[in-house]
Amino acid sequence: MEITTQEFKDNAKEALKDTQLQTALQRATKSFTARRKKAVESLTNFEDLRDYCGAVKAHTLSYLDYYLEQLTESVEKRGGHVHFAADGDEVNKIVVALAKEKNVKTAVKAKSMVSEEVHLNEALEQNDIIPIETDLGEYILQIDEDVPSHIIAPVLHRTREYITKLFHEKLGTSLEATPSQLTKVARQILREGFLKADMGISGVNFAVAETGTIALVENEGNIRFTTSLPRIHVAVMGLEKVIPRLKDLPAFLAVLPRSATGQKASSYVSVITGPKREEDPDGSEEFHLVIVDNGRSSVLADPKLREALRCIRCGACLNFCPVYQNVGGHAYGWVYPGPIGAILDPGLLGLEQTKLLPQASSLCGACGEVCPVKIPIPDLLIEHRKRSVERGFSPVAEKAGIGAFAFMAQHPTIWDVSTKVGRFGAKFLSKDGFMEGNWIPVLKEWLRERDFAAPAKKSFRDMWKDGIE
Repeated sequence: MEITTQEFKDNAKEALKDTQLQTALQRATKSFTARRKKAVESLTNFEDLRDYCGAVKAHTLSYLDYYLEQLTESVEKRGGHVHFAADGDEVNKIVVALAKEKNVKTAVKAKSMVSEEVHLNEALEQNDIIPIETDLGEYILQIDEDVPSHIIAPVLHRTREYITKLFHEKLGTSLEATPSQLTKVARQILREGFLKADMGISGVNFAVAETGTIALVENEGNIRFTTSLPRIHVAVMGLEKVIPRLKDLPAFLAVLPRSATGQKASSYVSVITGPKREEDPDGSEEFHLVIVDNGRSSVLADPKLREALRCIRCGACLNFCPVYQNVGGHAYGWVYPGPIGAILDPGLLGLEQTKLLPQASSLCGACGEVCPVKIPIPDLLIEHRKRSVERGFSPVAEKAGIGAFAFMAQHPTIWDVSTKVGRFGAKFLSKDGFMEGNWIPVLKEWLRERDFAAPAKKSFRDMWKDGIE
């Protein structure tokens, strides 16, 4: 995915004009938020589980070197292989080298944000290895030559009508076909891919250091096929996905589906510990775990921003964010959109390249309230904004305005005069108790999207001088 984080404002404007996108966003996010509420209410100790999961992730990050070493030993003890990749190029080199060594011609893929992050599909194709996305949403994007716009619902930005037309053009289906009929066609195509593939590539939801186990959650069954039918299984994970013990896993499996899709439990949970043994009826003959850094260690080293690495990729913060609800994921310009992207992307890509993303928030706090591991997302957004100012990334007009305000605030006489002048001028810009100044350059952007109350006829300072009863 091309990085366009610096073009957020332009991307957002285009998104707001896209009527198809607006329809898709409203349908999907309303459904997600309603289902989450119902699912959360069904679990009386949900808040306790949030506290527990947040504490587990925080603890793991504090001792990540220990747990990564333990994970490596556990995987290798059970017949698997572990590879460490410093960046995206190394990930691709490792996977491509494995594929070439094993004479792999076709690889089936489960949904993986890390593989999107490092452009794994492109690397495979450049080496004459055919990647087949098996998640239905990802498959739709693949045939449409598009990229995901949501962490758990990659094709959320497309309507049913659009997908029906796409399948008609690409696969020859009827324009009258129902969603279930379209799914059946896709399923048949993908099953042929499963049968001929020599390699299955998946992500990792959780990796258990104690046992070398990886856990994968899904609703379609494609991950189960991806990890068990091909003779080689390659799992690609960010280094933050590790948890200490197997007994920690149930808590995460309780909060993740409720936060992500509003389900009490995912339809399928695959718990994989190494390659298949002689007594196993199915499973891969080889298991490879690729642990990816790609900027995560620099985030980990930051005592304030490291909390972003607690994320379990549920997407709840996106669903509840008023900004995401209106502009969608592509506007953010990279793999991780929404509030989590606004705090994680600056750490992975650099603040200079992503400085607009932390500004793309009303700071309403909804993202922090729904996060299943209690990441203080609003606090981290403010921290990025603070650092952006300190590094001189703020617009000149903004700097000048804040500087002028600071100067006036330090000089009572100037402040008193300026506020009186301001209230006088506001009389000509006010209507029905609100400011109207869309024609004024300084106020135009602010008043376009906000209701701004007109100033009181008498200031508090004047009321204080006159005596407040």
